[in-house]
Amino acid sequence: MTAETARVADVERLTDRLWAAVTDRDEPAAVRTVCAAADAGADEEALLLDVVARVQHRVGVEWAADRISVAEEHAASAITDRVVAALAHRRAAVSEPGTRGRVTVACVDGEWHVLPARLLAEVLTGRGWRVDFLGAHTPTPHLIEHVHRTNPVAVLLSASIPTHLPAAHKAVTAVQSLGVPVMVGGAAFGPGGRYARLIQADEWASDARAAADRLAEGLTVPQASRRLQIDDLPHLADQEYTFVRNSRTVLVRQALAALDERWPAMRSYSAVQRERTAEDLAHIVDFLTAALYVDDGALFTTFVAWTADVLTARGVPAHGLALGLSVLAGQLHDFPRALAFLGAAADTLTSAPPVPGIPA
Repeated sequence: MTAETARVADVERLTDRLWAAVTDRDEPAAVRTVCAAADAGADEEALLLDVVARVQHRVGVEWAADRISVAEEHAASAITDRVVAALAHRRAAVSEPGTRGRVTVACVDGEWHVLPARLLAEVLTGRGWRVDFLGAHTPTPHLIEHVHRTNPVAVLLSASIPTHLPAAHKAVTAVQSLGVPVMVGGAAFGPGGRYARLIQADEWASDARAAADRLAEGLTVPQASRRLQIDDLPHLADQEYTFVRNSRTVLVRQALAALDERWPAMRSYSAVQRERTAEDLAHIVDFLTAALYVDDGALFTTFVAWTADVLTARGVPAHGLALGLSVLAGQLHDFPRALAFLGAAADTLTSAPPVPGIPA
């Protein structure tokens, strides 16, 4: 067995043990598993990124497949967060403060998926940086106030959900206006960081290791001409993004009323079922809004396909989702970009078999 094969086997064993502790809601066992590995000489960065992060990813997969409940997903996430904290406290007890420079790590405004940013902060701390970790959902004015006071060498922003891209764009532009470079990362920025380039972030990183490596090389301070750019998305001139964003509540309410008319079975929904339907419609409008912001229908189509998989796992017919898209298309008939995105997404659902009571 080679050294690399042995390392992979160790990671697999640790991941399985941590998963068992997390799913048993046994926080002490989860903390002991990871800290004992660190005490035995396991690389702390590898524990964070190859073990803890993999377990958290599996939590999300299991929730999407309806194999664990929302409450179980929250409990598991809380335990992995405390495992990270335990490793951080362990390191702090034996390590000196970082000397490589000061950086700020934060989630963009509205982003509550904090673990990726937390893992990045711990990786950077382990590599000798002095890290100000601002946590989840950092309003841009608060971020700017902090940058003014601390003058970091760079700001690293995390976003997992594409609906937060407008907030990310605002934060990137605001920080750059202070002459501080911004690196972004997270699933929100699309395959290969395509949306990071669109909003003109100074750097994009695919994961925490890549971010730490790139930061060590040094980031270029944004030029004054770039800092003064407020809007580099000319497609927004058609106002479709603005209209859909501002009409979110009305669109959802009208879509619910239209579904009542076109899908008689919905009239017998319980209050909880109606609430979940309204939430699903709101998410659809939010992702359509994000797609309009970056002018990329693939963003919306990917979300709709994922939603269809999640609903199917929960016994909700995907054909019902197609009906919801049709209703929204009727409301947005004067908006060609929105109609194109809705149509492309509906095409991905055409293979779903018809369901009695839902018109094709």
